[in-house]
Amino acid sequence: MKQSIRWVTSMSALTLSLAFTAGCSTGGSGGASPGQSGQAADGKKPLSIQMFAGLYNEVPDMNNAYWTEWQKKTNSKLEVEWIPAGDLNTKLDLLLASGDLPEVVAVPDFKRPTLISAIKNGAFWDLTPFLGDFSKYPNLKNNTVKDAFKYRTVDGKIYSLPGSRSRVDIGIKIRKDWLDKLNIPVPATLDEYEAAMKKIVEGDPDGNGKKDTLGLIGNGVIVNDGDTSFAAAFGALEPTYNAEGGLVFTNLTPQYTEAIAWFRKLYEQGILAKEFSVMKRVQAEELFKTGRAASYARSIWWDKEWENEIEKAGQPNPKIVNLTLKGPKGYAIDLAIGGGGGYLISKKVPEAKVKQLLDYFELTASQEISDFSYYGIPDVHYKSVDGQKVLTEQGVKEVNTTGKGVGVLTYEKWGKVISASGNKAYNDAKIKEVEKYDEIGLVDPFRYLVSNTWINVWAKYENEWKAAVTKAIVGQISMDDYRQFVDKVNSLPETKQAYKEFAEHYKTFQAK
Repeated sequence: MKQSIRWVTSMSALTLSLAFTAGCSTGGSGGASPGQSGQAADGKKPLSIQMFAGLYNEVPDMNNAYWTEWQKKTNSKLEVEWIPAGDLNTKLDLLLASGDLPEVVAVPDFKRPTLISAIKNGAFWDLTPFLGDFSKYPNLKNNTVKDAFKYRTVDGKIYSLPGSRSRVDIGIKIRKDWLDKLNIPVPATLDEYEAAMKKIVEGDPDGNGKKDTLGLIGNGVIVNDGDTSFAAAFGALEPTYNAEGGLVFTNLTPQYTEAIAWFRKLYEQGILAKEFSVMKRVQAEELFKTGRAASYARSIWWDKEWENEIEKAGQPNPKIVNLTLKGPKGYAIDLAIGGGGGYLISKKVPEAKVKQLLDYFELTASQEISDFSYYGIPDVHYKSVDGQKVLTEQGVKEVNTTGKGVGVLTYEKWGKVISASGNKAYNDAKIKEVEKYDEIGLVDPFRYLVSNTWINVWAKYENEWKAAVTKAIVGQISMDDYRQFVDKVNSLPETKQAYKEFAEHYKTFQAK
């Protein structure tokens, strides 16, 4: 079914430190950025915004050319607490528990149970009466992905603005140059992928004389961004109902358990990196872009930049491709809803400033600001080559994923595919590589469904489930033991009640 939509709430790392090096930006704390100290052309002073947001690259210098121009264009002065991506959900939970919220909280998962609890407890503004019919916010209405606001309601009310992004995002990457070197065809099925990866980890594709190449890497419960993609190949993103007609949470379906058993087999063969459960995202990324690993699941738009990094590391002519793998019950393609993250406004913010913040986000949803977020300043961050904007060295350094985390932006079908480091020919080929993803991939209902009962159930069992996943994959418990744990959670009266609530909520979306 093509009706599955989901944001997996359980893909954060197994072992996260509670002592965070959050990398708080000093941007805004040391005086106004250049161009920010004066008033805008219309005489309005820059809007000061305190924000909690994810860090996906190095901590940005808020006084550099990119951020100076962003704040100038939006007439804002940003004071951002940047949280490393691997720590984001745990840090968010602590922030919500403390109740000491900044003005704006940017979240990767707008339906995280702890967040829903905070919303229901009155921590954030209900934006529904402010947005109204969206006549005052045409960019938010017209430039975001279809149904972005419909999917993000809680009890029929809108509490978060979408981070409007591409539905086509995550790709399961493999080093095609290594496949070619070892005379291995590009895998088209999970079985072919497994066989190819086994040959790679047992070979010497980088030519260093050692058999030390890592296979599939990642971070989190299994491989984080790739967990859902691989699980989709086993049918885990198809709505699954229990005997009572309740909609079963994706991670606790029999199909997802099949995916766990498959990961266990990869681990036994040395294909899945031994450190998968404790590896941080920055470590995984570093391993891949320095040519240490064969396969990694992340946003497709990284490919050209990482090819450049691999070449700098001493491996000439690297080639990364994103696979279209068919599994026993579907394709290993996980689609986003085109606006999975969200921006929430603390109830501590005065009503007058809520309107100012909505004006800011309305502006960030314009095409002009969106284009700027992808490419920066002409002749500083990019140059036009054959009609394609290509980032300069300064652009590669300053224009990145982190920079897209402070505004809504417009919906771009290929926004997570096109590389600002690649030329037109490269990007045309990259789109061709994944052009069928939007047709054959699936999204999952648990990206937007809400159950009041489930909030408490999953808060109680999520960490235990994560531990069981790791133990099952590394062989510390049997797959039967893992299944018994899943059955235990699924058979709880409160779980069955939550599944009924999910099913009822799902019906409302099918009817629309």
